[in-house]
Amino acid sequence: MRIIPLKAFHDNYIWVIFSPDGKQVSVVDPGDSRPVIKFLEDKQLNLSSILVTHYHNDHIGGVQQLKDRYHCHVYASKHDNLGFTDTALDEGDQINLFDDSYSFSIIHLPGHTMGHIGYYGHNQDGQNLIFCGDTLFRAGCGRMFEGTPEIFYRSLQKLAQLPENTLVYCTHEYTLANIAFAKSVEPHNRNLLELEGNCQKLRNQNLETLPSTIASELKTNPFLRCSEPDVIQAAQQATDKRLSDPVETFATIRRLKDNF
Repeated sequence: MRIIPLKAFHDNYIWVIFSPDGKQVSVVDPGDSRPVIKFLEDKQLNLSSILVTHYHNDHIGGVQQLKDRYHCHVYASKHDNLGFTDTALDEGDQINLFDDSYSFSIIHLPGHTMGHIGYYGHNQDGQNLIFCGDTLFRAGCGRMFEGTPEIFYRSLQKLAQLPENTLVYCTHEYTLANIAFAKSVEPHNRNLLELEGNCQKLRNQNLETLPSTIASELKTNPFLRCSEPDVIQAAQQATDKRLSDPVETFATIRRLKDNF
């Protein structure tokens, strides 16, 4: 499965999924139609479908124009009630792209928004992958606009329990900023320091730091490490109270990140 990013706005990525014959594509979270239209016209490709993770405008702003122009099929969360939706999705549903060449299972990931969903699938080589929108970032997670800490934590745990080789396709280039915060939580995490060096080299070449993997996130992402002693200690120092619940730790470090 060939997947490439299109850059949009300041730091968004619109993921492009190619059909096996390379003549059709699906796109994930096209907040801006312009880079998608230019890409399709330059490469003479057909837009088959659009996959939407959640309703924020930087993820859906280009959907209606693309649908009007290319008559493509739009998949989105049933919880968001978006007018352009052709197939409304929820936890456990499955979609098939390009005449059943690829299939994706839907995971409900409330927290950033309550209707947020992810698309979990596999490529031809058995490699697992997920398009997770703004739920999980490399070394970070999305802001908690609508959910509670417990709800968001449960969603992140769903992702943490995916196979470790799962490729994580999020939609923002926030990696270096996320690492800077993660280092304030776990300054002695060698995996985190190594990741920073590797990602800095990529950004110096104007290359994306994505996709990540679940294995990498489990080693470096403080929001998936809320049971680790150093993460708990950092949260306790910030609140000046003993924390025994990982949800409390998550809530504390999420607040710290909001103000970092």
